[in-house]
Amino acid sequence: MTEEFATYPSLKGRSVIVTGGASGIGAETVRAFAAQGARVGFVDLDTKAGEALASQTGSAFATCDLRDIDAMRSAFADLAAQNGPATVLVNNAARDDRHDWREVTPDYWDERMATNLRHQFFAIQAVAPDMIAAGGGSIINLGSNSWWQASGDMPAYTTAKSAVHGLTRGMARDLGGYRIRVNTVVPGWVMTERQRQLWVTEEKMSAQLARQCLPDAVQPVYIARMVLFLASDDAAMCTAQNFFVEGGAV
Repeated sequence: MTEEFATYPSLKGRSVIVTGGASGIGAETVRAFAAQGARVGFVDLDTKAGEALASQTGSAFATCDLRDIDAMRSAFADLAAQNGPATVLVNNAARDDRHDWREVTPDYWDERMATNLRHQFFAIQAVAPDMIAAGGGSIINLGSNSWWQASGDMPAYTTAKSAVHGLTRGMARDLGGYRIRVNTVVPGWVMTERQRQLWVTEEKMSAQLARQCLPDAVQPVYIARMVLFLASDDAAMCTAQNFFVEGGAV
């Protein structure tokens, strides 16, 4: 079906950084940008999967734990040295680990914020100067429909993801004067390999599809397609907004 998808000439040759790019939505996003002729760099903790995807797509890869901000900055600098300064940032990395609110400790809470929220701001801080120098750019933060749906069993995750929307709108104002656009893509329950292995059951899938307006499970490729649009010049007047890709579940 990919041959029916749009091509965005403005993305050809554009330097892009994707966080958490070795698997799931991130890997689909890396493939999508590479297919558009962009110069793609991505970071991930999974060195083996990252190197394999980099080889498949001709992308640049750096192993990085995004909870370590200094390491993230160094990895971004390495990617920029290979691909040129990034004018597209996709803040994709996150982990939706389930947890019982009764058992959450302060240390666990802080680690969840570092995993799902903090690095998004510091990634923006790292790339924004180059975008300003280039005359503009596009930053796409990945949110989640989990908190919109009032999902339980992961309060630290839903709190972090709800905060992404505040980050997007505030940074859209701060960076808009430089023609840097900042938007949030809001995935639904996306059928990545991790989701299938850990959470998907026949009962849960039936309940999800009943909640959606559309009768089909959301696949990673559709998140990547929305990201491509927001990165392209076609979306030049889109900023500070939420773009839902979740089959109409909210």
